[in-house]
Amino acid sequence: MTKEEQLRRLTETGVVAVIRTQDGDELVSICEALVEGGVVGVEITMTSPGATEAIYKASKALKGKAIIGAGSVLDPETARVVMLAGADFIVSPILNKDVIALCKRYGKIVIPGAFTPTEILTAWEAGADVVKVFPATKLGPEFIKDVKGPLPQVKLTPTGGVNLENLGEFLRAGAEFVGVGSALVNKRIVAEKDWAGLASLAADYIKAAQEAREK
Repeated sequence: MTKEEQLRRLTETGVVAVIRTQDGDELVSICEALVEGGVVGVEITMTSPGATEAIYKASKALKGKAIIGAGSVLDPETARVVMLAGADFIVSPILNKDVIALCKRYGKIVIPGAFTPTEILTAWEAGADVVKVFPATKLGPEFIKDVKGPLPQVKLTPTGGVNLENLGEFLRAGAEFVGVGSALVNKRIVAEKDWAGLASLAADYIKAAQEAREK
């Protein structure tokens, strides 16, 4: 898929899974289960052991089936490493213009983090494809709606505190898609290696996103 096609698919499905785990060997299995449930956007955070290797393995195993991203990227050096490992998109909890510039140079989707309207617009003007509103826990869906009022051109994705109950509210407020962490990548399910259960939960999130878009 081209970069534009990848962005369209992330928006269409409405959900990007954010994976944080202490067991690098589980990462590929988690990705496969999520994809089976319909979540095509999978963000593997660099705070997870073996993240770079997992991105490489997942990009090979799920080529054509998933859009694999690297999260918690703080600098351009890390961004370049994960790109070479196969990452399709780069996500950061902060705004680093050098990371944005590197991603633009190599034609990769870049999603920097921002909290205030000024930071959000700065990220957008620097070349962000979508701006990650983080942490969304403290802001809620109304913040997305409020920011989109004067800044309708800016694409936003909230991460932090998003779950099955409020996912629809964020999408109806104007979010392109949402980032969902532990509420989707459930620790108990992962600990039990219940991959069928994880796929089922992922399907619930995709269904909720589709229903929200239809309203």
